Amino acid sequence: MSKLSVQLYSVRDAFAQDPAGTLARLAALGFTQVEPYGVRENLAVLRTGLPAHGLTAPTAHAQLLDPRVDQPAVFAAAAELGIGIVIDPMVEPARWQDPADITATATALNDAAKVAAEHGVTVGYHNHFWELQSRIGDRTAFEVLAEQLDPAVVLEVDTYWVTAGGAEAPALLRRLGDRVRAIHVKDGDLATDGSGQVPAGQGRVPVTDVLAAAPQALRVVEFDRYDGDIFAALGASLAFLRDSEQHEGAAR
Repeated sequence: MSKLSVQLYSVRDAFAQDPAGTLARLAALGFTQVEPYGVRENLAVLRTGLPAHGLTAPTAHAQLLDPRVDQPAVFAAAAELGIGIVIDPMVEPARWQDPADITATATALNDAAKVAAEHGVTVGYHNHFWELQSRIGDRTAFEVLAEQLDPAVVLEVDTYWVTAGGAEAPALLRRLGDRVRAIHVKDGDLATDGSGQVPAGQGRVPVTDVLAAAPQALRVVEFDRYDGDIFAALGASLAFLRDSEQHEGAAR
């Protein structure tokens, strides 16, 4: 099974205007897996669009911790689409400064995992830069969270945001180990507003070392922002990852 995927948020404008055409363009680039966002909101489109273009979605992003969210409905939609891991994409920066708030987030994710399990789905969490910038004693807030998560809860490490947050992504990945089931692969100048992002291997993120530090993880290409042709940029990142896979295979 391929370890390469793409976050649909990268092409959110095109997807909003022409979801079927956007999925077709991603498939034409060579992607066989995608990471949707808004599982319930996009259920009808994904139900038909994924199989029509030979795509699967092993992971997806969906808001889980807002009390207004109908978690059983989210997980039921994910299960229908064959999504194995539903990842909460963000907890606001203010909730990463106090250990009690981090514990509350861990508890909420652990509780969500119990609901997800009833649908055969796993829960995950995706970081931004602020979980790494915030320190609780001598540890990052992100690692403080990880220590309090039930083993059933997994992590998707956004390696661009880790680096932008001042941490060494390869070292962090090695510390977190098999808890990391997916990584976001993106590159750029490390601006915290997402500007200046470039195809993988062309910026300041040590992408090759990142890949080596998480050999088991799904590689999800993502751009938060891109000033040029986003499909060309995604194709360039995919080519870089394929070349890296070939080198990994030759090294084994």
